[in-house]
Amino acid sequence: MIKVILITGGSRGIGAATARLAAACGYYVCVNYHKNQTAAHTVVEEIEASGGKAIAVAADVSLESDVKNLFKIIDEKMGPIAALVNNAGILERQMKVEDMDAARLNRILAANVVGSFLCAREAVKRMSIKHGGQGGAIVNVSSAASRLGSAGEYVDYAASKGAIDTFTIGLSREVAEEGIRVNAVRPAFIYTDMHADGGEPGRVDRIKESLPMKRGGHPTEVANAIMWLLSDEASYSTGTFIELAGGR
Repeated sequence: MIKVILITGGSRGIGAATARLAAACGYYVCVNYHKNQTAAHTVVEEIEASGGKAIAVAADVSLESDVKNLFKIIDEKMGPIAALVNNAGILERQMKVEDMDAARLNRILAANVVGSFLCAREAVKRMSIKHGGQGGAIVNVSSAASRLGSAGEYVDYAASKGAIDTFTIGLSREVAEEGIRVNAVRPAFIYTDMHADGGEPGRVDRIKESLPMKRGGHPTEVANAIMWLLSDEASYSTGTFIELAGGR
């Protein structure tokens, strides 16, 4: 039976690269997106053109009702979920903490933290052998910002990823006996559109010379790590992190 995978925020960047690679590995891919329908359907079309299977489903993962509906669609159209990549997340314009308001903080935490909790909750209910599932694997997309802090740029984003790190450790221990592995990747300085969201599209090029590897990373490099953590090759790995920040 073909394995089903959900990739949140799968219409661009790391999510899109992971969706393509997952399809190439034989997964039936659910490409979740929030607003960019065109980009999501482009990813689906690329997967299908390569002989894979995929669907695109709109959902704001910070909203519980949207998440429930997302998983209902997966249940009905795709079958039992085997893998979840919690990739959806947002970044707002570079700003010091002294200038951040509560509305911004709530947006960041809702999208980056609450969304991952809600999607993991629904996945665990379906994957857990205690609930009649077949087990599965979850990979959370954190960031090296969780340990670097992103001072003067987006400490709020970094803090949200710190929460994801703690969530990864806690959930991994909670569901290990239930046949579910939970791991995370910590990318940073990757060439994606997210830097434009922060107000500096060329941020990676500005920083790259300060990195030990002297270059930025590419979404496919992160996708490769995600797919390894989901694979049977990582069958004894849970609660672990792969750093993808060029040595920083």
